[in-house]
Amino acid sequence: MLKSLPDLAPTPAVTEPVKWTATWISPTESEEAAAQDERGAYVLRRSFDLPSRPAAATLYATALGVYEVFLNGTRAGDIELAPGSSSYDETLYAQQYDVADLLTPGSNRIDIVLSDGWFRGRNSGAQRRNVWGNTTAALAQLEIDLGSGTSMTLTTDGDWTTLPSPIVRADLMTGQTTDFRIDPDRADPAPVRVGVVTPPIPSQSPAPPVRRIEERKPAALTRLRDGVSILDTGQNLSGWVRLTNLGPAGTETVLEFGEHLDAGGDLTTAHLDMKTPQGGILGFHQTDRVIARNSPGIFEPRHTVHGFRYVRISHPGRELSIDDFTVIVVHSDLDRRGWFTCSDPDLERLHEASLWSFRGNIVDVPTDCPTRERSGWTGDYQVFAPTAAMLYDVHGFSRKWLQSVRDDQCEDGLPAAFSPDSARIRHHPDNPSRVMGGSAGWGDATVLVPRAIYEAYGDMELLAESWDSMTRWVDYTLHLAKTTRHPSRIARSETPLPHEQYIWDAPFHYGEWLEPKRRRADGSLIDPMAENPYAYMSADRSEVGTAFLYRTTETLSRIAQILDRPEAAERYGRIAERVRSAWQTEFLTDEGHTREDTQGAYVRALAFGLVPEPLRQAATERLVQLIHDADDRLGTGFLSSGLLLPVLAENGHTDLAYRLLLRRGTPSWLGMLERGATTVWEDWEGVDEHGIAHESLNHYSKGAVIRFLHEYLVGLRQAPDSASWERFDIEPRPGGGITSAGLHFISPKGRIEVAWEIADGEFHVGFTVPEGTSAKLTLPDGTSAPYTSGTHFASCPVPIFTDDVRSARMM
Repeated sequence: MLKSLPDLAPTPAVTEPVKWTATWISPTESEEAAAQDERGAYVLRRSFDLPSRPAAATLYATALGVYEVFLNGTRAGDIELAPGSSSYDETLYAQQYDVADLLTPGSNRIDIVLSDGWFRGRNSGAQRRNVWGNTTAALAQLEIDLGSGTSMTLTTDGDWTTLPSPIVRADLMTGQTTDFRIDPDRADPAPVRVGVVTPPIPSQSPAPPVRRIEERKPAALTRLRDGVSILDTGQNLSGWVRLTNLGPAGTETVLEFGEHLDAGGDLTTAHLDMKTPQGGILGFHQTDRVIARNSPGIFEPRHTVHGFRYVRISHPGRELSIDDFTVIVVHSDLDRRGWFTCSDPDLERLHEASLWSFRGNIVDVPTDCPTRERSGWTGDYQVFAPTAAMLYDVHGFSRKWLQSVRDDQCEDGLPAAFSPDSARIRHHPDNPSRVMGGSAGWGDATVLVPRAIYEAYGDMELLAESWDSMTRWVDYTLHLAKTTRHPSRIARSETPLPHEQYIWDAPFHYGEWLEPKRRRADGSLIDPMAENPYAYMSADRSEVGTAFLYRTTETLSRIAQILDRPEAAERYGRIAERVRSAWQTEFLTDEGHTREDTQGAYVRALAFGLVPEPLRQAATERLVQLIHDADDRLGTGFLSSGLLLPVLAENGHTDLAYRLLLRRGTPSWLGMLERGATTVWEDWEGVDEHGIAHESLNHYSKGAVIRFLHEYLVGLRQAPDSASWERFDIEPRPGGGITSAGLHFISPKGRIEVAWEIADGEFHVGFTVPEGTSAKLTLPDGTSAPYTSGTHFASCPVPIFTDDVRSARMM
């Protein structure tokens, strides 16, 4: 069962500009301590007197690191992991707290608990440390209204002191160790260091902060062996565990977090280890430790965060009960906007798994996974952003992340592969990994994400502030297309053919990425990336690159029209047509087949409008044949799996779309659920037939399939060229033996509800149109009509379900 946290009153971010008079202060820290592989937190303290109880008091604070503020021993606000993740050298956000109730007449004390956080702790799969600096620091300003026109201001300055913290190890990736025997009140204070850092001026974040969103009771606690137990939360998630039985003084409890159990029921994280460029293994672990000062005690780490379903607890010499644990779900406090239901419980489970994958990856930025990388990979959010906007209000969340994308973008237009960029390629042009940011489908997020957010919320300001970033990216890719050639093209012709100036084939593309692996005759998997990484990464993927070059350039032309930039609209529109013509010349045969001749290639070609109308049917039929050749299984990967079912439905094969949606085994979406998934996997073989895990088990990109549930099964989609849901279409396409489906969606214009069912020989649909919007309903029998605001009902003869494909056809 899910339970909210009613005792936590939301704390707003900074709501107005602050005139900062405070000074940055840093803990007193020895060089030896700063160089340690594992570092803890510090307490920064100041005592002060008040003549009376304040009428009002507001605290503004931020840090280079992760911080909490305590006034007279009570924590201020409910924001977690403040100030959040950003590209700290360019953008830093501050928080605001109402703290009048925490102050008293007479003596008062303010403590800032400061740890490494993203600023100085481990970042990305490489576990880079000291990315943005070697010194943590805090900035705080307490504005106190004493009434009768009297006020005072307390700021961070040289009067503060440094004290040790019970948090002796704190890292967002690897965990937290707390030794409650350490008491700052009994330690000798040291002066703080003043003005060691010079960060940017803090600003207001457009995004909701990270909070403790839910409390959950664990599903099970199982004894593994003496003094060791396995806690099953029942759900893969992002957060931590609260433990309320620490044992007698000196007792140590160890909690290790992960996504998977091995055949013996023990925790394993081997699938999350990373290979280094030198061929070694970088182990991944998430471990919390707590040493008790007294019993029973409470431990809740707030200077780390974990991606996990299971926890291995080492508790030698004592027993623990499941009631000693509470699971805390932690992520950005986004408002829920979409709820899906249907008659097929497996599809409801798939929707929930996709929802939870997104929830697990919204700890302040849209990450790829909440475990071994935790990086804001551009390609992941490019794939999922339109779906995310149907689940949550991601407007401010996306604006904040796009600021980091712009902060990290190189002068030549190349974006980072992930933002905030822990590799800091903008400052390291000689870094060979920088080319990854320019991969097709990843770098294109600079254009495609702003467009998706504009369509969802009608935010022209976002388009305007991203314009320079978007144009620099497209101009960069066009320059690459004109000046670089893949070796395979050079081997074909030393002199470039005329159309090649619009073929984007170098220097690097991931391509479709993580398509289903093929098997040898003995059943073993073929993994080209593992067997020959160089050959795999250097392959010619110009078909993918040029397809995205067309899509993004054409999208930029449309954005220019929205922003009333006619010259730019004409220029990029003209270039887009030339790119499309080049793609057709290079990659499309007269028979309507693509050079790659893969499922992903046809999905892209059809979805992006690259195939001319006379050849669309032939291209569609070839896609269908490839699916049949694969035993009616999908063969798509990272970039096109979310587009596969819509492409089939839009091109006359809704029946096959439902067959793929409801397929089981591997590869399939429901196959993940069959093998115990509660989130969507990175790899189709996330857990193989032997129960062995591979790659991340919480990766939302393949969860973009649920957009098909919203737009085709339920039938709700925004009308072409509409923004902020001013106009929308309702066109249910029932199939798969499903007898009812519905979507409750809170759009920027108001509540939209669509619900249909098949009953009594009729297809019945009810829907709500918000005030000031309009809708067009198309029933499964093809009849359609416009509607204005209000609640409406319609019906038509029931579709007849065919048993062979469990799908609906009008008879």
